[in-house]
Amino acid sequence: MTRREESRIGTAAVTVIVVCGAAISMLSFGPRAAMGLFMAPLSDTHGWGREIFALAIAVQNLVWGLSQPLFGAVADKWGETRVIILGAVLYAAGLALTAVADTPLTVNLAAGVLMGVGVAGSAFAIVISSFGKLLPAESRSWAFGIGIAAGSVGQFLFAPLGQAFISAYGWQNALYYMAIIMLIIPFLALGLRSRPGHAAGQQSTQTLSQALGEAMGHPSYVLLVIGFFVCGLQLAFITVHMPAYVNDIGLDPKWGAWSLGLIGLFNVVGAYSAGVMGGRSSKRLMLCWIYLLRSAAIAMLILLPATPATVLLFSAAMGLLWLSTVPLTSGLVLVMFGPRYMGTLFGFVFLSHQVGSFVGVYLGGVFYDRFGSYDLFWWVAIIAGLFAAAVHYPIREAPVARLQAAE
Repeated sequence: MTRREESRIGTAAVTVIVVCGAAISMLSFGPRAAMGLFMAPLSDTHGWGREIFALAIAVQNLVWGLSQPLFGAVADKWGETRVIILGAVLYAAGLALTAVADTPLTVNLAAGVLMGVGVAGSAFAIVISSFGKLLPAESRSWAFGIGIAAGSVGQFLFAPLGQAFISAYGWQNALYYMAIIMLIIPFLALGLRSRPGHAAGQQSTQTLSQALGEAMGHPSYVLLVIGFFVCGLQLAFITVHMPAYVNDIGLDPKWGAWSLGLIGLFNVVGAYSAGVMGGRSSKRLMLCWIYLLRSAAIAMLILLPATPATVLLFSAAMGLLWLSTVPLTSGLVLVMFGPRYMGTLFGFVFLSHQVGSFVGVYLGGVFYDRFGSYDLFWWVAIIAGLFAAAVHYPIREAPVARLQAAE
């Protein structure tokens, strides 16, 4: 076999891995992003207040974060393919059981716990872990960007698709159909099976407990965990409270919907671009700039006159900066510790993100109820962004001593 033929086979393998991983990320992110469509019909059907379903979605996000390190550890030991298959099945079960849940407890168990665990097992964090182990070093950064960008594509596809299902077949059947779609994921996961020579770093004799001890004692990893908390706080606050804020400042509610849509659209560009640029530039400095620019965008929103143009400009800017942190943050984990326990170590970083999400959503509501507006919390988000930029600056973008000694 010639070297050119080997290169061609390698390129084909990279293509299969990236396409399958991106498709998984797209499908797994779609339904959870469209769950807001089901709040009104589900609540009205059962005669409930909307806080019951809202609590279930809050539980889903928290369970997702708590489950991510566990699924990362399982993936590091037995492979991402098995984890993704299990996660997809649990995800589908959560969607289907939400359709028949008739008590607040069962809704929380189905839409909250089951879907939260399912997303943790099948979403982009596990896909990125797989990319880190299966892809050659020169392909990882841009592949991370594609994996994250694909999630936003899923949000765009499933929002209108879910609404079309609801309009045509009713909300319960719509959940069943989305559950069936989730069962495509296990077949795509077969494209991420480890092959001999592809799972770089698997020969390490380091144990999981040693890897966790090494990471938790590494100042740069701790700073990365702290910084990602801010990412979750900012993004979740904007996702949940932006439509209400737009209404509060006297604009037509349609601009709130346009705001979220524009964020998703520009996130596709931002996430992929961050992945590509992260392979060529300092990931640490790029993260510093992302958090600084987020603070600048938020300041622009609250200081400039309240107009549709201001809201749309803010949304486009935030979209570019939205999940662009993920390929860079996961890339730093890979640089520092290698691919062997990437699923576990990025899982703990992502847990910090989800805790930040919970805090951002909850405190945003608390501040609004206490002060009658979101103004003070916007300033909290600005200061948090400046803090995150400062936290990322001293991070050492280099392998730990163990990996340097092995080179």
